[in-house]
Amino acid sequence: MSQSAPTFYVLHGEDEYSRKAEVKNMRARMGDPATAELNTAIFDGKTAVVADVLAAASAMPFLSDKRLIIVDGLLSWMARKGAPKSAKADLETLLAALPGLPDSARLVFVEPETLSDSHPVLKLVKQEPRGFARAFNPPGNPTNWIIKQVESYGGKIEPRAAAALAAVVGSDLRAADSECQKLSLYTSGQRAITEADVTLLTSYVAEAVIWNMVDALGKRDGKTASILLQRLLKDQEPLSLLPMIYRQFRLLIQAREALDAGGDKRDLLKLPDFRSDFVAQKAIEQARNFTMEQLEDIYRYLLDTDHGIKTGRVSDALALDLLVAGLSA
Repeated sequence: MSQSAPTFYVLHGEDEYSRKAEVKNMRARMGDPATAELNTAIFDGKTAVVADVLAAASAMPFLSDKRLIIVDGLLSWMARKGAPKSAKADLETLLAALPGLPDSARLVFVEPETLSDSHPVLKLVKQEPRGFARAFNPPGNPTNWIIKQVESYGGKIEPRAAAALAAVVGSDLRAADSECQKLSLYTSGQRAITEADVTLLTSYVAEAVIWNMVDALGKRDGKTASILLQRLLKDQEPLSLLPMIYRQFRLLIQAREALDAGGDKRDLLKLPDFRSDFVAQKAIEQARNFTMEQLEDIYRYLLDTDHGIKTGRVSDALALDLLVAGLSA
């Protein structure tokens, strides 16, 4: 006798791309689009009424053997800090009802963050055979993920090119997938994607080179920093680079503050400037090469450079050369 399909699911974690892909697959498995639409309901967890969610999941499907109910963010919303007492009552109602859902139910809780193992619904999943949970976390090795993603589009990519792309998109798999599609179409599977292709077609490359340049500056490697600056100047106007360098050192100042306070990248991810795990981790690593006093001096130096360019005391390209020389001295 085959095992029955789960009736309630918890899809949670920071990997938005993979989470959404799984939800898309579940919707595709509903069959004929016209009938599937009639048997699909979507709730916003911040405004959803638990009784309504359960009623939708318990309703008889129309011309189908299942109903799909997608609820965004309800579990984390109910368990949030400062949640009202009614949230606890709603959670208890949910826990009591989930094991009794009909076989036709496909109640899917989609959570934008990784839930604690102590969350009551995850604990229920471990005890209840009709429950299913999966955590979607960013890949530990984005380079390998990119190589496999390009292969899924019928292409090939050189490891150095994959590493270059990983450096600029970090853990943003949506951006990575978009770039993999674009690069695969560009080469049409006729040859492997090269680092030069990534540089040519990927708009994020300048940012990645600046990361590398700051790495070199932190190691006082003026030669490498100068080479990277010249590479940037081939494709970017000097005045467009200066704000990017500003931003880089602003990130490092925030990272240094976190380190000095005994924090780590998790503290940075709470700040609006840090859009991904990659950016936060990289900033923490680079900030270790500088003291807060050094970073503040560099930021003032950047402001002086900007003023010198705008007042005509020095040309923009020369100012950037002097900047790199000064920072790596």
